[in-house]
Amino acid sequence: MILGISGSPRSNGISANAIKYLLSKCEGETKYISLAGKHIGGCISCLGCTKDNKCVVKDDFQEIANLMEKADAIVFGIPNYYDVPNALSHSLLERCFCFRHQGAFLLKDKPSIIFSTGYSSDEENNQVLKIVDHFLMMNNMKVISKFLVGAFSQCYTCKYGRTCEDGNVVKNNGIVDKITPAMLPAKFDKQVESMLKCDKAARLLNEILT
Repeated sequence: MILGISGSPRSNGISANAIKYLLSKCEGETKYISLAGKHIGGCISCLGCTKDNKCVVKDDFQEIANLMEKADAIVFGIPNYYDVPNALSHSLLERCFCFRHQGAFLLKDKPSIIFSTGYSSDEENNQVLKIVDHFLMMNNMKVISKFLVGAFSQCYTCKYGRTCEDGNVVKNNGIVDKITPAMLPAKFDKQVESMLKCDKAARLLNEILT
């Protein structure tokens, strides 16, 4: 089973759609999980997981942890907030500390794909990709692909976005009276390059798992 995890707090945004598209290109059974509406706290350093590699904190991480352990591969879609993973995604990754005690490393050698949604196009130096890669490396997972997917700026739906000089609407178009469809960033299904990246990542995963 290939598990896809969308870290976005939005259930039907670009991160979610990109994960679903990538999974649709994978062979065999797939499972999609959205963190939208989930309650996942950060690690509280209680050390309750050290005995059997099972997190003892009761929240929505429990179900996802079981799926991560059972999965043959995992795809992570992580939004970029302030050039770091958003809080939901970070909490999920932090809680994966439970998998790595007494040399067990329950996610060891599990193939994984990372993509981040944001405005940067610099994949080589992208901070979110580096942070998520570090978490997975600490669990001895195998990252087979890392890439960026374009994001939809909140400035286009914020009522102050038309005149806010710090926002992307004004940066890209100047101060405007109204936001027209032509100004809107591309949704995922219009991002040809991003879709090709997902296609390539899915092919790599299929080759590894078959």
